[in-house]
Amino acid sequence: MAEGLSRRGTLVAGAGLAIGAALPRGARAGAAGSDHPNRLWYRAPADEWVQALPIGNGRLGAMIFGGIANERIQLNEDSFFAGSPYDGTNPKAGEGLPRVRALVWAGRFAEAQALADEVLVARPPRQMSYQPIGDLMMLFQGIENSQSYERSLDLDGAIATTRFKVRTVTHLREVIASPVDQVIAVRLSTDAPAGSVGVTVSLTTPQDGEVAVEGDDTLVMRGIGPAQHGIPGGIRFETRVKVRRTGGRQTVGRDAIRIEDADEVVLLVATATSYRRFDDIAGDPTAITTRQIAAASGKSWDALLGAHQAEHRRLFRRLEVELARTPAAALPTDERIARSGELDDPGLAALYLQYGRYLLISSSRPGTQPANLQGIWNERTAPPWESKWTLNINAEMNYWPADPANLGELVEPLLRLTKDLSITGQRTAKNDWGARGWVAYHNTDGFRQATVNSQALYGMWPMGGAWLLNTLWDHWDYSRDRAFLDQLYPLMVGSCRFYVDALTPHPKTGELVMNPSNSPENSHHPGVSICAGPAMDSQLLRDLFARTIALSELLGRDAGLRAEIAAAAAKLPKDRIGTASHLQEWFDDWDMQAPEINHRHVSHLYALYPSDQISLQRTPELAAAARRSLEIRGDEATGWGIGWRINLWARLEQRERAHKVLRMLLQPSRTYPNMFDAHPPFQIDGNLGGAAGIIQMLMQSHSGMVHLLPALPRAWPGGRIAGIRARGNLGVDLAWSGGVLEEALITADSAGPVRVRYGQAQAAIDLRKGERVAVRGTAKGIELRRLRAG
Repeated sequence: MAEGLSRRGTLVAGAGLAIGAALPRGARAGAAGSDHPNRLWYRAPADEWVQALPIGNGRLGAMIFGGIANERIQLNEDSFFAGSPYDGTNPKAGEGLPRVRALVWAGRFAEAQALADEVLVARPPRQMSYQPIGDLMMLFQGIENSQSYERSLDLDGAIATTRFKVRTVTHLREVIASPVDQVIAVRLSTDAPAGSVGVTVSLTTPQDGEVAVEGDDTLVMRGIGPAQHGIPGGIRFETRVKVRRTGGRQTVGRDAIRIEDADEVVLLVATATSYRRFDDIAGDPTAITTRQIAAASGKSWDALLGAHQAEHRRLFRRLEVELARTPAAALPTDERIARSGELDDPGLAALYLQYGRYLLISSSRPGTQPANLQGIWNERTAPPWESKWTLNINAEMNYWPADPANLGELVEPLLRLTKDLSITGQRTAKNDWGARGWVAYHNTDGFRQATVNSQALYGMWPMGGAWLLNTLWDHWDYSRDRAFLDQLYPLMVGSCRFYVDALTPHPKTGELVMNPSNSPENSHHPGVSICAGPAMDSQLLRDLFARTIALSELLGRDAGLRAEIAAAAAKLPKDRIGTASHLQEWFDDWDMQAPEINHRHVSHLYALYPSDQISLQRTPELAAAARRSLEIRGDEATGWGIGWRINLWARLEQRERAHKVLRMLLQPSRTYPNMFDAHPPFQIDGNLGGAAGIIQMLMQSHSGMVHLLPALPRAWPGGRIAGIRARGNLGVDLAWSGGVLEEALITADSAGPVRVRYGQAQAAIDLRKGERVAVRGTAKGIELRRLRAG
């Protein structure tokens, strides 16, 4: 950390930033008050869930409402799903798939889709949903006529705070979700000399459960997850709340604990389930919560808070971003969002980036489940789209900012999910396709189903595994971690074996395509999506095949398979430009006649972003066609759809268009008062895709090059960002003023060549490990200056 801070100090000093005057150095991470740039704050309690503030430690999540006389803290645990382990494969698939394929070749798409619903869709045809645990409820005595109310979420300290006055006494309530002690901890205190805290603590759950009191200081809630879609419930859960008070007295009821006249109260909340793995739910949640409470009980609040914040800040403080400060930054967060369409508020974009990083840290850590459709925050027993993992964009988008935003180790849960799918997906590959290797379709749940799990209109997309693997390869490309590569490569080999077996020649051209498939969730004719060889299939396979071949050569392994893959790759369809000068979404030129010309998905633009198969510099004709497709599709979309569009416009270096779309994302139609993305309803991928897009506007790393300020809008004339990452294990810090690069520092954490581009100028340099290079734009191009290593 000291080295990173040293680099940033050099950057700011060397750049002579005007931004220093615009944003006071005191308004930094850890500062208090409304000037704190990494802070959400409000003047009233939350009336609804999308106004509440999220905390999480990767496994445990909570939503803090900030009530005055009544407080609700809604609880989640990342492994708690409805149902129990099950096998959703359809026994008709093996004999049914050739019949579906024949109907597709005959152009009888509606019949093919209807048959696929019968013979390919899983049984049951839906997956299990992510579930809420319940609520921690607090009823406060003697609280009335409050004033000077404020609630906040400190992103740097990962603490939710509620503060207000009753007469002359200031009440303070603080909540954290500790990744160190694996508990949610709540402190209730005042500035009175003694005896001003009175509260009744209880637990409720929408699940089949019960609440009891153990001893005189512990609430225990136990239950079991619900049955769903004919699959019996089986995951057991337990929440244990330890009440610790200073002063006052305590009364124990049947299912609640009442504290009166205390000086301070600390609540320790542990939650666990019996889920061990997708096929094992025989764990002991009582043993886990008992152990966690016992360990945390021996620590003071200051010790719990200190350990929690040190671990959180180890990740969060790796990146700093500053954009010009305007008077809008002093407004409460909900007002900034409500007025974002009219305000000059560059700092809101900086806050959105840091909020995205905070959400990823809070919902995905090594050893946890990956961030799901809502991260880890869900209050509904029947959440939208089961709040699981959608593999045709949403799960991958969740991890787009991880590496560039300097949070690479948070990708680890996605690797484990992919490993699980490589097991269940072998069963699906053999059952459905008679193929080697493994496959995953467009969704999966806590039991890692790899089947067509919804009607074929949406689910008949056998490319989920390919996109997961390309996302994981991107992580390796940033980190160049050989240990990660050793885990990733076998998964890539298994996936390639499947596609080599499953690809089939197109009768018109002989090119190898996937049949049946679809272009995710988009219909080419009314109500019909099933087809052969959509553009995204070939784009994903070009990346997967090329990357597997490269890693095979690097490792000196699997020469025979490498030849099979290379032969298949040579026969994949190339991207096609259609009659409207657009990039075709399907093998046939159906785009302009498709029912939803403004569809939320832009799947055929994968080749532009997150891939780099299409670029302005190397493939200008395809880049122009991609731009035309994006113009036809339009900017207005769901929250996550807008997040993807920001990245695409940034890749096209359309700085003002990218900024326009970002402003659309930040408006109240797409951002809730608590800054959650409004799909609507809430989906976290919009937050994380938007965060990735902001970085893309400032720095891009693709096509073997680091691109500096490629899409800097006029609205951000001065600023800095320090601690971002580029491919090749590079650190990048940037400072600019007057819309012009002042200086960039690039640090090579692995040795190798570095190519840099700013505007139309390019330069290259070979760096040793630990060496740094300062980059400045000049009238003649780019000036590179070596700095000392270390």
